[in-house]
Amino acid sequence: MSQEKTVVSKAEYGSDIVVDMLKAYGIEYVALNPGATFRGLQDSVVNYGGNSNPEVIEVCHEEIAVAISHGYFKAKGKPMAVMLHDTVGLLHASMAMFNAFVDKVPVLVMGGTGPMDITKRRPWIDWIHTGLLQGNLVREYVKWDDQPASVSSFPESIMRGYRSAMIEPKGPVYICFDADLQEQKLTEPMNLPRVELYPIPAPAQGDLEAMNKAARLLVDASHPVILADAVGRNPNAVDSLVELAETLSAPVIDLGSRLSFPKTHPLDLTGSELRKDADLILALDTIDLYGAISISDRQTRETKPLIRDDAKVIQISLRDLYTRSTITDFQKLPPVDLSIAADTSTAIPYLTSLCRDLIKKDPTRESVYRERFVRLKAEHDDMKTKWLEQAKSESNMKPISTAWLAHELWEVIKDEDWVVASGSLSQRTRWEQRLWAYDRPNLSFGANGGAGLGYGLGASIGVALANRGNGKIIIDLQPDGDLLMTTSAIWTATHHKIPIFVVMHNNRSYNNDYQHSQSIAKFRGRDPSTAVIGNAIDSPPPDFATIARGFGAFGIGPVEDPSEVRDALRKGLEIVKKGNLALVDVCTQLM
Repeated sequence: MSQEKTVVSKAEYGSDIVVDMLKAYGIEYVALNPGATFRGLQDSVVNYGGNSNPEVIEVCHEEIAVAISHGYFKAKGKPMAVMLHDTVGLLHASMAMFNAFVDKVPVLVMGGTGPMDITKRRPWIDWIHTGLLQGNLVREYVKWDDQPASVSSFPESIMRGYRSAMIEPKGPVYICFDADLQEQKLTEPMNLPRVELYPIPAPAQGDLEAMNKAARLLVDASHPVILADAVGRNPNAVDSLVELAETLSAPVIDLGSRLSFPKTHPLDLTGSELRKDADLILALDTIDLYGAISISDRQTRETKPLIRDDAKVIQISLRDLYTRSTITDFQKLPPVDLSIAADTSTAIPYLTSLCRDLIKKDPTRESVYRERFVRLKAEHDDMKTKWLEQAKSESNMKPISTAWLAHELWEVIKDEDWVVASGSLSQRTRWEQRLWAYDRPNLSFGANGGAGLGYGLGASIGVALANRGNGKIIIDLQPDGDLLMTTSAIWTATHHKIPIFVVMHNNRSYNNDYQHSQSIAKFRGRDPSTAVIGNAIDSPPPDFATIARGFGAFGIGPVEDPSEVRDALRKGLEIVKKGNLALVDVCTQLM
């Protein structure tokens, strides 16, 4: 190794070293709500680092800071940093850190703490803002945490944290910097490691024997079905999955954690019942495979198989490599015939190559696959036609149909360069994906980030940051209950001039809980009309357009007449194209 392994830093204070390391990794932004325990670090970012790479993104709540970083990575493929004020800021941020953990998204979370040296603590505040150790508060839902005990330990801690966050399965990490060490004056120059000499390991491709067995099972199957969930976290894997599906004429059902397969492709059968007749299931990055091959009774909680008893199941994923005993995000163990620990971004191309080699040895399969493709294309086209007809048939519904809202929004944005940063117009039906031309990777980044409310707008800001200056229309399909958790994110978008098209599907309810309350009342023979109690967001309904205007953005609505939806959306789009956040509040049906 001929090159120098270190570089001399110009840092004057301990916190300057942290900035040096962030610059070395190309960190572009750091989101923060200010706090005294990282005043040294904030000064270093602004004055030593010049507020450039990283640049400060100011927020009004720490949960928003982490959500921004969450969305940013999903769009950019590289992490951004977060600064949190000791215990109180960490507790505020913990919900969003949990979301990142469940969604397997790397976020570089940095905190501060009052000095470990008690002679350096200011009364009273440094004492109650000092945790022993602060990482204990979030250890069960971060991949790694550290609290370096000296300035000379800062570089190693950041390198290990960055690597841990970025190695699959990815996830958030937390590094806490002692306030006294941040502010420590350096007496001599420090040598910093060259981060390029500590690369992220190459992705795992999968055991050779197991991959060959998987290829043989796929090629021999009469009715294979591919279940794809988080495959789209790597955009290249989407194109690879298209090749695999086309090689086998195999239908793909996208389970939705990421956009994993083009919705315009004839082999996209998302929303179909094909799983029931499959003789082979290939599950790729499925977060809940058990749920994907089972039917669950919402009242009795009993499950029964969705697939045939004789259907074989192949699973390719890395999720088994990252579990915690406290948070059971790993779901119930499903029975599978073949389980392969591999990164789908490398496993899918290899599997496709193996399948092609087998097909070449039996040319008769090509005619079988052609016939299967024709049949599947017809089913795909039929579903699309029926969905469009249904959306149009609901054009007069009041409250407004989410299918009609999806139809009208598509008419407004279909000629734009658009991205859905967060949300869905229905978790179960996903009308936007049924009606819009989702024809390439990175057009959608999942409906939510881990099932915790408060994610949507913050994540959308992160996606917009990742696309800053490229002219894309960033769309946030925003539910009302989620936005109420973090309304001040509107201020961050306005303050930093981050244009976002916020389209609200506002049913004035915590809809999921409303449905649960209504169904359990029916099941017990009780009055289902009481479901509004504790679940309605009404009397009075929040005026979201006014809330947006109060933060300096543009607000339109509430829109309650379905004939007025398209015009309101057009006005919102015009505002976004001028560089501002626009919120269009559309009052929609309970789903």
